[in-house]
Amino acid sequence: MNKIENIKEVLASHKLSEIEYEQIKKILGREPNLVEIGIFSAMWSEHCSYKSSKVYLSGFPTKAPWVIQGPGENAGVIDIGEGYAAVFKMESHNHPSFIEPYQGAATGVGGIMRDVFTMGARPVANLNSLRFGNVTNDDKTSKHQRYLVRGVVAGIGGYGNCMGVPTIGGEISFDECYNGNILVNAFTLGIAKADEVFYGRAEGIGNPVIYVGAKTGRDGLGGAVMSSDSFTEESKSLRPTVQVGDPFTEKLLLEACLELFKTDYVVGIQDMGAAGLTSSSFEMAGRSGSGMIMHLDKVPAREEGMTPYEFMLSESQERMLLCAKKGSEEEIIKIFEKWDLDAAVIGEVTDTGRMELFWHGQKVADVPVDPVSEEAPVLKRPTKEPKYLKDIQKVSIDDFERVSNQKAFEKLVSSMEVVDKAWVYEQYDSMVQTNTVKKGGMLDASVIRVKENKKALAMSSDCNVRYCYIDPKNGAAAAVIESGRNVAMSGARPLAITDCLNYGNPENPEVMWQFAKGCEGIKEACAKLNTPVIGGNVSLYNETEGVSVYPTPSVATVGVNDDQNNVLMSSFKNEGNLLYIIGETKSEFGGSLYMKELYNTVAGKMPSIDYDKELKLWDLVIEANKKHLLESAKDLSSGGLAITLAKMAAVSGIGCEVDVNFADDRDIFSESFSRAVVEVRPENKDAFEEFAKGYLPFEMIGTTCKDKIKINDVQMSLDKLKDIYFNRFKEVIEKDL
Repeated sequence: MNKIENIKEVLASHKLSEIEYEQIKKILGREPNLVEIGIFSAMWSEHCSYKSSKVYLSGFPTKAPWVIQGPGENAGVIDIGEGYAAVFKMESHNHPSFIEPYQGAATGVGGIMRDVFTMGARPVANLNSLRFGNVTNDDKTSKHQRYLVRGVVAGIGGYGNCMGVPTIGGEISFDECYNGNILVNAFTLGIAKADEVFYGRAEGIGNPVIYVGAKTGRDGLGGAVMSSDSFTEESKSLRPTVQVGDPFTEKLLLEACLELFKTDYVVGIQDMGAAGLTSSSFEMAGRSGSGMIMHLDKVPAREEGMTPYEFMLSESQERMLLCAKKGSEEEIIKIFEKWDLDAAVIGEVTDTGRMELFWHGQKVADVPVDPVSEEAPVLKRPTKEPKYLKDIQKVSIDDFERVSNQKAFEKLVSSMEVVDKAWVYEQYDSMVQTNTVKKGGMLDASVIRVKENKKALAMSSDCNVRYCYIDPKNGAAAAVIESGRNVAMSGARPLAITDCLNYGNPENPEVMWQFAKGCEGIKEACAKLNTPVIGGNVSLYNETEGVSVYPTPSVATVGVNDDQNNVLMSSFKNEGNLLYIIGETKSEFGGSLYMKELYNTVAGKMPSIDYDKELKLWDLVIEANKKHLLESAKDLSSGGLAITLAKMAAVSGIGCEVDVNFADDRDIFSESFSRAVVEVRPENKDAFEEFAKGYLPFEMIGTTCKDKIKINDVQMSLDKLKDIYFNRFKEVIEKDL
């Protein structure tokens, strides 16, 4: 094994410190060669090892009677009844999507789908959580952001649609803090039989290790390492580190794997994601405490002259590594060849606890598995409360000049956060597989039916980043609350979450403090709401030229509705129905859409959290829906009561007339938590009021009507509202075309 001459340069290019290099030498008992440096670099990158975040990730609630598999596998698994399980996870593809929006987003979707079908589940639904910078101006930044929106959306649609998996919802928001770093978080959910879930393990001495899927090329080299660093001007030249996806190959891989899972040949299977063959092999061996021999010259290649280093670190897409039962090799290869895919036996499981790599018979790397997969450096980075917090908490809505409610409503209802995103979701096939009950644009959670057990699954992805900026702990808790509340509004019981923790540069103590507090908030909320964390992803270094994004812990919640024919909608059903507000409204404007849109300010004290009230709200809506007392339900969040009613009216094409008495007339825009609007038929009035008494305060505030929306002193024709709501987004995003 050749000694490396220019070691300092090599370490720098692999983002390894001198201390880490000393640790590597200690583990190996000698100096590493280039292949081994590459392996340690990838596995100890922030992206793969979570070295900055690990210290805060322990202690998440991860167990419940319905949790089959928590964190630590390709995806989490929950029991959804009648012998079936939901398999789901969310992951980030932020850095690649900023460099190359179409391929970055497409391969993010491809990667998360592989995580799910690796577990033996057929993917049945995708969501996404997207964050972009300012898109409304005419400057260079906004033009570039509009280009990124168009590219990312096309990438997500192009990949998901080809796979035949519906993209049924998600969220998209815009803030200047993402001008230098967009966030692209992709979520996939699949269905499997609860007793037929597969895991990423390599065990059984002498069992073959088989490579399946597409051939390996040089694309994506160093992708995991690139995603573990901040952006600078030079980063724009990193295009070769972005993988290129082929959804048609992935579709074949999906079908081949599902066919393989019907046999008893598989011991374990792992998707090749970040760090490719390196991470998949080390993780499979690491989970089982075994070793592995791999012959890299047997790996199917699509480029000439590839080296062992390139084979180990390529992030070519649509590939899997599987451990099979000895003697089943030929049958497995036949299945993949039938689907026009490569399959090759490239190694075997050993009991050495070491990864031994060969190239045409010569050993080119020999590394103990555990120290690489389990003993990556765990950093206790310094933390420090951000200076900005003290100043912004003193800011109140009363520090600014009053604006009439009519003017405020017109401004808020046309904001990019509020208006309908049909331009986005119409590029996604939401109805393929014919199970979609509630899709993008229908407000709050998205819902699919599960034909196999006659139930429905509701899912929602959320995070109000303004709250996370002004109060990193409670803002993260609020993401869990909001995501769960949206699921409850569809009549489903929230059961578990997956998350994507997107933060700035961990080398900045203030960012690390935000991260630590965010983890505290998620732990607290998940424990109180009984929605354990069953998997997730950390994305750090979302920073450009020293400017970090706001803390953005995106949370996706999944819940079960026992009756697929009783899914509650979030927009008005009929004219002449009664409208109620549930919950207590206070003058709470910290981090609100009102302050952002009218005063360009993100400041103040966040609305107060009361978990007991939140659970009562969920119970009220879920149980009232079971009794068929509700026509629709929508939670109150961004923009408060006024914007909630505007959305319900625009989507349904039915107006409303509401008169509500609040302490301050601006409170129609307040964002107090644990509130909802429900629609009730007049004949159900007494039954609903009697039922709701045991839960939370409620008040009848008006009725649905024909052609206008009127809320206290705010009024707009339904036609005008719908024109703004449905057309504004397209006008902005297509400005340059």
